[in-house]
Amino acid sequence: MPDEHRAKHAARHDKYERLVAAARENPPVPTAVAHPCDDVSLEGAVEAARLGLIKPTLVGPEARIRAIAEKARIDLGPFEIVDAAHSHDAAAKAVALVTAGRAEALMKGSLHTDELMGAVVAREGGIRTARRISHCFVMDVPGHPDPLIITDAAVNIAPTLEDKADIVQNAIDLAQAMRFPQVRVAILSAMETVNPKVASTVEAAALCKMADRGQITGALLDGPLALDNAISAEAAAIKHIVSPVAGRANVLVVPDLEAGNMLAKSLSFLAGADAAGIVLGARVPIILTSRADSLLTRLASCAVASLVAAARRGSPAAAVR
Repeated sequence: MPDEHRAKHAARHDKYERLVAAARENPPVPTAVAHPCDDVSLEGAVEAARLGLIKPTLVGPEARIRAIAEKARIDLGPFEIVDAAHSHDAAAKAVALVTAGRAEALMKGSLHTDELMGAVVAREGGIRTARRISHCFVMDVPGHPDPLIITDAAVNIAPTLEDKADIVQNAIDLAQAMRFPQVRVAILSAMETVNPKVASTVEAAALCKMADRGQITGALLDGPLALDNAISAEAAAIKHIVSPVAGRANVLVVPDLEAGNMLAKSLSFLAGADAAGIVLGARVPIILTSRADSLLTRLASCAVASLVAAARRGSPAAAVR
């Protein structure tokens, strides 16, 4: 039994470890780290740099960053520090590094997500694109063979159909950057049939038709699908759903933020999953981490950003399976 227990523990994080290994084949990504003013965020950025995932520029009150580093015995010698007065100033200066071409990714430190995203979407000096900004969780679910992308569980509260088209395309682009052999997108609802009384089922069908017409590209889409028949081949067979996506989805698109948040947290707290977070749709990938994240989850978030940045540069990357 002890050997079996050790094997299960080792397999617990295998998908994230493969993700980090794939990202390390790319050069470190120049990354502006906004307000790394606690030991957790500073240690995460420094460890990601040590592994060659990112090349961080630390943006925040310099005296405070140095005091935290001294207390945690972190050597800041290799890293540039851009002094900032406070968290809002740090967010603005981190975004300015992107605008100046000195950073290819942003990383959230100990400031609030709203502060960082406010600088990202600012009318003057922001880094928005024509694409809707959205969030993806890359989930490492024990017992599930592949990484699972869930979107959007953190940014768009009640997305419109137009928003969802961008949310889906952002997730497809992420899956391609991670070199999924085939991207299979399930548009989730509470049921697998179109019901005019349930708006998410109608929007799911519309998104699939948009993919048929080339308005969404790079993946197989199907929906509406309920969660069980999206990820369980047995459940799909019982419902007689014939689809290349049903039972095999590796991207799950939720109806709204509430559903996505509950799905991601259910997997984390009931199934022991880890959730690396990234925001897409801006000019650079944005690494979003939580204080509750493990170090490996923080590194996985950096690895995802590395793969996205490499894809945008046109660099080759290893497949993540």
